[in-house]
Amino acid sequence: MFRYYLKLGTLSIRANPVLSALMVAAIAVGIGACMTIVTVRHVMSGNPIEHKDSQLYHVQVDNWNPDDPYDDPDGAPVQVTYLDAKALFDANRAFRQTTSFKTARVVQPDGEDARPFQEDSRATTADFFPMFDVPFQFGSGWDRSSDETQERVVVLSKELNEKLFGGEDSVGRALMLNDEPYRVSGVIDTWNPVPKYYDVNNNPFEDPAQLFLPFSLAVANSFDNNGNTSCWKPIPDGAGREGFLNSECIWIQMWVELQNASAKQDYMNFLDAYVEEQKLLGRFPRPLNNHLRTPSEWMEYNEVVDEDVDVLLGLAVLFLTVCLLNTIGLLLAKAMRRSKDTSLRRALGASKTELFKQHVIEAGMIGMAGGLLGVGMTWLGLRGIENIFVEYDFIQHLVRMDWSMVMLAVALAIASALGAALYPTWRTCNITPASHLRLQ
Repeated sequence: MFRYYLKLGTLSIRANPVLSALMVAAIAVGIGACMTIVTVRHVMSGNPIEHKDSQLYHVQVDNWNPDDPYDDPDGAPVQVTYLDAKALFDANRAFRQTTSFKTARVVQPDGEDARPFQEDSRATTADFFPMFDVPFQFGSGWDRSSDETQERVVVLSKELNEKLFGGEDSVGRALMLNDEPYRVSGVIDTWNPVPKYYDVNNNPFEDPAQLFLPFSLAVANSFDNNGNTSCWKPIPDGAGREGFLNSECIWIQMWVELQNASAKQDYMNFLDAYVEEQKLLGRFPRPLNNHLRTPSEWMEYNEVVDEDVDVLLGLAVLFLTVCLLNTIGLLLAKAMRRSKDTSLRRALGASKTELFKQHVIEAGMIGMAGGLLGVGMTWLGLRGIENIFVEYDFIQHLVRMDWSMVMLAVALAIASALGAALYPTWRTCNITPASHLRLQ
């Protein structure tokens, strides 16, 4: 019977092409508007390292002003000071741990005609790469001894390696950065986590750094911090770099990898003990307020998904609802025009259940067509957003439509069409045959 109802649905759609096209268009426009915002939100709220969400934790300790919390009502700072980063790192109480900050280096390619250029860089530690499952095309990250000795090693992105070395295996080769030679330790394969969960404070949607260098080397050589820096105590005049490093300014992101709940509790106890010890030295004037947050909790805490996106999503759902109300009206008009055919089928013995199946299958066909067209409308909507915000390089990462979104668009369209068809179909199935047949 299913094939028979498909045939009847096709004939009905062909018999009323204009009405059918209007219904498909209404569904497609509603799906396109809704799925455009859903797709953007889907990318923004993603968790690129979900498989390790129960093992990775961002470290927060509250060293802030006793009279003015960092974030209302009692939010702890989102980064740590150099004093705390070094002390916690040197304690080595986690399975893996990393400290990092955003910086930049001037790359000096070989060749007389090659011009130097500046690249975004990240000063970090050896554990960064295994902690965050960074894939390598060639070589690997440096080892922990390089952190201790401040060795001049560097890890390149795949794109930068292609630009400098033509995509060849450059491990072991020398690269000049700010007039200093570095040894290439590894080349990262394609890796672009969106959002950039390990550093949401410096635009979570921008591209990862092109260069990765040892944290200890960056500190020892006074690399500039190009990320967010906040201080609640002024640095004394003339204190210089040492004054900044010993200040209460927060500018470093710290993550730890803890393998189970027991390890997490042990590390939290260690954090509490560390802060209590610092209180005795005159630091940490606020009440104990330490936190270990997983990547998903950390992104939610920092509101990576902007509230405006949720507002737009609500408006898009309302627009889809309006489109479905129009579809209901069109389906009802179509059902009334077919009331004589329906009455005849009822008189010949067709049950209400069979009539209901027939009309629902037809609505599903319209929904399928609307969904496929809606995918195209969504693609146009995403391209429109990309063109509007073309000056932002990261926007290209937010307007990608994967297969899960394509399938969701089609499924939503079919479900919407079926939902819209319920009332018109119920009205059709409850038509009294005699009221129409007596006029024939």
